[in-house]
Amino acid sequence: MNQSKNLALGITTFAIFLFLLGPLAIIFIASFEPTSVLQFPPTGFSLEWYRNIFGVSAFMDTFKLSMIVSLLGNLCALLLGIPAAYALSRFDFRGKGLLNALFVSPILIPGTVLGFTFLRYLIVSYSLPLEAALFVGHTILMLPFIIRVIASSMANFDFSIEEAAMNLGSSRIGAFFRVIIPNIKSGIIAGVLIAFLESFNNVDISVFLTGPGLSTLPIQMLTYVEHYFDPTVAAISVLLMIFTALFMFVIERLVGLSHFTKR
Repeated sequence: MNQSKNLALGITTFAIFLFLLGPLAIIFIASFEPTSVLQFPPTGFSLEWYRNIFGVSAFMDTFKLSMIVSLLGNLCALLLGIPAAYALSRFDFRGKGLLNALFVSPILIPGTVLGFTFLRYLIVSYSLPLEAALFVGHTILMLPFIIRVIASSMANFDFSIEEAAMNLGSSRIGAFFRVIIPNIKSGIIAGVLIAFLESFNNVDISVFLTGPGLSTLPIQMLTYVEHYFDPTVAAISVLLMIFTALFMFVIERLVGLSHFTKR
């Protein structure tokens, strides 16, 4: 009986992994198609479309812009999100629930609605340049992820340690940086990772905040697919998958190193 259950569980697990990873495997294999038409299975093997990525300047330019917006927006969201998460976790005050709902609202509101709202007010009403509007929009997009993940990390923190540090002569700010921050470092890193990936891959908000001469990599990929059906986008997708895996590996190593250092 137990053997039958284990067999059924193994088959179910394999089917789930096949469902999740199957499309990625198809994209990976199809990216080596030598002809100018994306197809599966490929008719041969070629790295031409990987070389084509670096030959199309629009891909490199939009990749740089996506990286800059995601990194700078992440930094700004982190500077705003850590104090907000601390206040929401540490203190009880009137309007806390409303403020918490306000911080979470960018996740709950559909991206198309949020993007149109940014377009209406940031660009049309306040006449912000597209670069500034894109930066503000992505910062707001990342802020809820930063706050929620860090607040969850703080939920398991014993704030009596902070009070003990202040009783021993430390200021509240000193206790914050010397006691709280080192203990929630893994939560900060996780929040940064999630927010960065959400920003870098965003389309529904970015499409309202870009225009002629200014585009992010996901939007450039969609534009390319509208005019060409070659495997270049599949090759870009493979490189982005590798980039994401390496990024997550580095973050995981940093988290592991921080735990080892604390011990």
